Amino acid sequence: MPHVTEANLTDLAIERWKNIPDPRLRRIMTSLIKHLHGFVREVEITEAEWATAIDWLTRTGKMCTEKRQEFILASDVLGVSMLVDSINHRLATGATPTTVTGPFHVHDSPELEQGANMADGAPGIPCFVSGFVRGLDGKPIKGAVLDVWQTDGDGLYEAQRDTDGPWLRAIYRSGADGAYVIRTVAPVGYTIPMDGTIGELMQRTKISHMRPAHIHFLVEAPGYHRIITHIFQAGDQYIDTDVVFGVKEPLIVNFEKKPSGRMPSGETSKAPFYDVKYDFTLQPGA
Repeated sequence: MPHVTEANLTDLAIERWKNIPDPRLRRIMTSLIKHLHGFVREVEITEAEWATAIDWLTRTGKMCTEKRQEFILASDVLGVSMLVDSINHRLATGATPTTVTGPFHVHDSPELEQGANMADGAPGIPCFVSGFVRGLDGKPIKGAVLDVWQTDGDGLYEAQRDTDGPWLRAIYRSGADGAYVIRTVAPVGYTIPMDGTIGELMQRTKISHMRPAHIHFLVEAPGYHRIITHIFQAGDQYIDTDVVFGVKEPLIVNFEKKPSGRMPSGETSKAPFYDVKYDFTLQPGA
């Protein structure tokens, strides 16, 4: 083995890490070493800076709990989450595009009937989201699962509330004609958590730490490609600066504010409410 020099160290490390039987793991690790060494060489990182980075990563890991995933947040704000999502969901033109899952999805939400209120007791302006789930051929998809979650009118998710839940999350199913109706409250733009290591880093930049108002959806049906996506409120002041790079043009939707009258649930409201129309288009599965 040749003696290590600054010039040959990267090649030596890559060669050593080729000794992995799993071809996929071998490709990942050798590429990681190549690019990590390239980063260190490019910025000529100091020993103090590298120690600071290791300390930051250590503290980030210690912050992670069942309700908070600081590493997912790190991936989000660096644009990595959206890049991974885009690579893994290259859908046909016309299919509803995907976006990041985010750190606040909760499994096993309660299943509600069409039009039932998933925001009972939550602060915010009443909001109805309705539309159809169809295939690329335009045919309705019966029984599609719509797993929905969002912030309340204060900009908080269940994990950020002192509650045992469920809070602003539910599962709905499309009808025989592909239609669905969701009753909730209008989401609001909100800041990502700034009290952790990600916030510590963001505060040293001029990057916006805000997310535009949105509602999360996981939509799936047998025989179709499962999607995780958001719908965003058109006109939101943070649409163009979403801190996690999640906004895609087809996902920007008009939230029509109505002063009062008949709601999509059939009831009559004396208070203002939002009426949102959005159709999901699913691509057939591989």
